[in-house]
Amino acid sequence: MAAKETALKLSEIDRQLLGIYVALTSLGWLMIYSVTYNPEFPYSFFDLGALAGKQLFFIVFCYALLFVILLTDWTIWRTFSLPIYILTILLLPGTIIFGREVNGAQAWYQLGGFTFQPSEVAKFGTCLAMAGFLSSTGVDLREWRSRIIALGIFLLPVGLILLQSDTGSALVFFSFMLVLYREGLAPTWYVLGFSTASLVILGLRFDQPAYVVALLIAFVNFQLISRFREKRRLWLYAFVALLPMTYWWQTVFEWLLRLLNIDPLSLGNTHLYVIVPHGLLFIAAFLPNYLRKNSLIQKQLQLWAFLLIMAAGLVFAANFACYTLLAPHQQQRIKIWLRPEEAEANARGAGYNLIHSKMAIGSGGFFGKGLFEGNMTKLKYVPKQETDYIFCTVGEEHGFIGVASMILLFVWLLYRITVVAERQRSNFSRIYAYGVAGIVFVHFIVNIGMTMGLLPTIGIPLPFISYGGSSLIGFTLMIAVLLKLDSNRNLA
Repeated sequence: MAAKETALKLSEIDRQLLGIYVALTSLGWLMIYSVTYNPEFPYSFFDLGALAGKQLFFIVFCYALLFVILLTDWTIWRTFSLPIYILTILLLPGTIIFGREVNGAQAWYQLGGFTFQPSEVAKFGTCLAMAGFLSSTGVDLREWRSRIIALGIFLLPVGLILLQSDTGSALVFFSFMLVLYREGLAPTWYVLGFSTASLVILGLRFDQPAYVVALLIAFVNFQLISRFREKRRLWLYAFVALLPMTYWWQTVFEWLLRLLNIDPLSLGNTHLYVIVPHGLLFIAAFLPNYLRKNSLIQKQLQLWAFLLIMAAGLVFAANFACYTLLAPHQQQRIKIWLRPEEAEANARGAGYNLIHSKMAIGSGGFFGKGLFEGNMTKLKYVPKQETDYIFCTVGEEHGFIGVASMILLFVWLLYRITVVAERQRSNFSRIYAYGVAGIVFVHFIVNIGMTMGLLPTIGIPLPFISYGGSSLIGFTLMIAVLLKLDSNRNLA
């Protein structure tokens, strides 16, 4: 009877999702084999000392793991979600003491000829824990207690992974904010988050963040001036006059200092003084509105002033933290991302990877050079082609057609996970599915964006495609448990 029930459940496996998983893992192995292909040793994939051989071993192991999970009782994943989470979290701090350092990150265990990265399975454990908590009775994201616990579930591994100096893996965990949005976290938090991110990026984009702050004050000044009922045109003239002066501030200010016979060196960073004229206009526009003694207007003005101070502080803090506290190689990565001219000026240094990554992708043209025919791949112009930059190999050897096909596979995967999520009767299964979708989405977007210079280089693999047993095992666990939960969706 038990065998009959097991066969019945296996027949209910989502074949589309399983097929996409198999297609992506197969494509990934083919790309890894192509990167390491040597015509003198064409059967190197049978050698566990070769990358293609190791990845083939991992794929076979993961297929077996998936099959075993499909035969298990689906309720154990909900029942033991917290213990699994705790176990995967406990693996993280051990790397700091016993781990192996790779590319500056102390994030791997060495197991014989293999390495294991616990942060990959921690993503799976966090998916289970988040689903277990949010599906519990009495949890309401409109309450602070529920919000704090939900944030703590994914921020705990973030903190431990940052101690390993693995910033890329830590950032992936913020994909759980997508889960919280789906489960009812107020959109205001996301508006605040995107606004904060935008201000941070602006603070990093310019060497002199004072100009960004000056424009923020100018924006608030325009809002204040629009409230005037009389002499508005005169105030607008003053506002418009400040804008070109801000653009040519250094020239104007130095001329003014020479006129007053003041040495510019005695004033330190003269760029900071660009805030002064805008600040004076802010005070002049703020006070008449505030002194109307209208309580509603006063509260609005207080809010504007508070937000302006917070935004200005954030811009300066982001610039200071990046270009003072971060390591030089991390600063270079940010500069190359936000300032393309930096990559061109440092083509043999920090900009080398990005420039050659773009060249490899672009050289594939429409149809690509053909399997095993990627010159830039074979000559190792782009480092880490089997891991972080494997997208370059796809672009060079298979061109636009290959890249578009692979992207469509990922889009289909994400769409299918969403379909699976929405048809679940169990809250646990739905939340878990969205957790998986969020992690896959962030990996996919960041990895491809990184290789094309659209996002900073933070070093995370392309799911199912990049070389690595830890990554493949982590994503296989996620997909396998999702398939198992979905096959029992009518019993929840």
